Amino acid sequence: MAAIANPTIMPRFGFGTDKTTKDAVLVALKAGYRLIDTARVYVDSEVNVGNAIRESGLNRNEIYITTKIIPEKHDQVFETVEESLKALQTDYIDLLLLHGAHPEQEKRLSMYKDLIALKEAGKIESFGVSNFNVAQLEEIRLEELPKPAVNQLEIHPLCQHRVIVPYCQDHSIIVQAYCPIMRGTAGEHAEIRALADKYDRDPSQIVLRWSHQKGFVPLPKSNTPARIISNSRIFDFELTPEDIGKLDALDRGKKGSFINPKHYPADTP
Repeated sequence: MAAIANPTIMPRFGFGTDKTTKDAVLVALKAGYRLIDTARVYVDSEVNVGNAIRESGLNRNEIYITTKIIPEKHDQVFETVEESLKALQTDYIDLLLLHGAHPEQEKRLSMYKDLIALKEAGKIESFGVSNFNVAQLEEIRLEELPKPAVNQLEIHPLCQHRVIVPYCQDHSIIVQAYCPIMRGTAGEHAEIRALADKYDRDPSQIVLRWSHQKGFVPLPKSNTPARIISNSRIFDFELTPEDIGKLDALDRGKKGSFINPKHYPADTP
């Protein structure tokens, strides 16, 4: 578990739900996942998450729900959050993220201030951002606003954000890693396959363990029950510093074939 800027405690491993089914979320909950990451823009995801939590029999306070609001909803933040609460069948959200930075400074800061107001109103427990670059994070600091608890980024050995990640770590902003198993292609890389053989693990477990040891919060996703369970089994082995270094050396930065340029947060706006 990891303490974040707000009082809530966040699990250090989670389940992503973009394009996943209710049954997949149920499998994840039964397998022990307790951080469930969704977003208003993911089609049917919030509804699937809400139904899965209800059917799981778990108490609401046992589950940490993250959802997100896109920049295009800059003037509908409160209404959109109410829609999320209804879909999720809950009266509060553990972590609400801005799902990207609005291109206009005034509007992105206005959205961020709305997150603060939602926390004060008891609608959310914590707030943060996704795909924000250093300059956009600095805007928040210079406005003397509470810092975001989280910056969620695409993070895996091929995409390591060598500028943004250190900034977040220096300012105690937790980095959540989406696409941590490289959209299921980790096994296509000889270096990762070699480590999988060495540790008698599958390639996805290797890159997830790397993510965890780097201090990130990985959010793997899958609709395959065996894969959902396998992805969670990374806590009974440890990569050596030398092997962490081998994975670190795979970084391609912006040139990685897995990067979506639309969402890649450049160092400056």
